[in-house]
Amino acid sequence: MRTTKILGATLLVAAGLTMGACSSIRESRGYVVDSILLNSVQPGIDNQRSVEMTLGRPTFTSQFGDPTWYYVSSTTGRKPFVKPRVQAHQVLAVKFGPDGDVVSAERSGLDQVVYLTPDGDETPTLGRERGFLEDLFGNIGTVGQPGLGGQGGAGGPGT
Repeated sequence: MRTTKILGATLLVAAGLTMGACSSIRESRGYVVDSILLNSVQPGIDNQRSVEMTLGRPTFTSQFGDPTWYYVSSTTGRKPFVKPRVQAHQVLAVKFGPDGDVVSAERSGLDQVVYLTPDGDETPTLGRERGFLEDLFGNIGTVGQPGLGGQGGAGGPGT
């Protein structure tokens, strides 16, 4: 009877530890979002300096067009040994006018994210396809021929 209770308690503890190992791992990446600070940026009132003092340096800035600062935040979750999945994603785009004043502050979320899938493990290239033997023995006989590499190789013209 006592052995059964000890075995039951051991199994209960083992099950609890196993369930804890399968819990999701949450990670925050990028800008740490503070809703109060994000809502404090107002067009017509703030400028680049006040935005930097309020939100800090942006994640990245625009390279073309109107000066725009982007604050990017993502929260991912994953189970152990599994690829992470994005659970929440937020981007704040603060656009500035030519005088440095805030023109607009727009938020976007996971609905604007584009997922790209690569096409296999090879990169397509232009030109003809060569096999392994052509790559290995393709230059035999071309060394020293005029017009194939300039001055010619060993034993060719110009030596």
